[in-house]
Amino acid sequence: MTITKQKIGFQHVGSFLRPAELKQARADFAAGKIDHDQLRAVEDEAITNLVEQQKQAGLDYATDGEFRRSYWHLDFFWGFEGVKHTNIGLGYDFSNGRSRDDTAVLTDKISFNPETHPFIQDFKFFKAVTDDIGGILPKQTIPAPAQLYRELTRGENQEALDRIYPDKEEFYRDVEKAYHDAILAFYNEGARIIQLDDCSWGRLLDKKFLASDEGKKLVAENVQDIYLKLNNGAIEDLPDDLVINTHVCRGNFHSSFLFSGGYDNVADNLFGKENVDTYFLEYDSDRSGSFAPLAKVSGDKRVVLGLITSKDGKLEDRNVIIDRIKEASQYIPLDRLWLSTQCGFASTEEGNIITEDQQWEKLKLVKSIQDEVWG
Repeated sequence: MTITKQKIGFQHVGSFLRPAELKQARADFAAGKIDHDQLRAVEDEAITNLVEQQKQAGLDYATDGEFRRSYWHLDFFWGFEGVKHTNIGLGYDFSNGRSRDDTAVLTDKISFNPETHPFIQDFKFFKAVTDDIGGILPKQTIPAPAQLYRELTRGENQEALDRIYPDKEEFYRDVEKAYHDAILAFYNEGARIIQLDDCSWGRLLDKKFLASDEGKKLVAENVQDIYLKLNNGAIEDLPDDLVINTHVCRGNFHSSFLFSGGYDNVADNLFGKENVDTYFLEYDSDRSGSFAPLAKVSGDKRVVLGLITSKDGKLEDRNVIIDRIKEASQYIPLDRLWLSTQCGFASTEEGNIITEDQQWEKLKLVKSIQDEVWG
């Protein structure tokens, strides 16, 4: 199997529910009952089983389910030189609960070291698993550079950023280089499809947030230009056979969300100017707005419609989904559209309120609709 930029293939957004054995092992490790090697052995087995399950479900590209992470984004940030794990004292207020208060803060200039960033060794194992199983390729998911900017400017984290980088242009250059180096390190280990997960744009879709003091400040700072600069700078001058996806999310924690709103406010920049190959977009509820902004997707870029929710286990009506795909094709040709769930099933290790069986039934529905609509 080879990846080409002309084929999306059947792929899931990224995260899967952690199996009970893995959850128990993580709890035992935190309690000091098992050591790191014992935890890793459980993770290895869980990832191997997951890849086999994804192959059996018909996926062309597997993820490791993000099984070694606590969060979809923070664990990756903590692997950079100059970034540390800390607690900010207040989690995010999602629609039905508050998240934990972990965060990432700068301690020095940021850089990437392939010898110390754990995700590179993690990918080596994952790639070897897909090679051994055969017939399925690995997809690596990481948080977008814009998401790192959002975290490092969150609350009191801003003070460390300002102290270490009084020259913000130097900061932007270092973030772009750290990400570029990381992406190339994955590539050198055999990654040919990398996805930048990005909630930073999601805030800018929400009218309530934009009316807040923080929202007004971001608009005044032209933060969309900063997001574009960081994301595009990181993926500039990459190998031609490397596919770059992005997934734009409005928050996904324990079946709840952070923001609402259509893509209209960011379409010119996100869809018109971000130099990715494929957009994975949330479209599973009225909170996502209309398909009209898809007309702004430039060039031959693709859009994967997240019409199947990962937030609950109820299966969607396939005819309704097919009708919505046809509606979207009024704005972007059908041959540049595809289908997925709206997000992962467990963006944090808590997971969404859905069973493992329901998780696989959701993917079965996605596959059957893909086969019917695109053949």
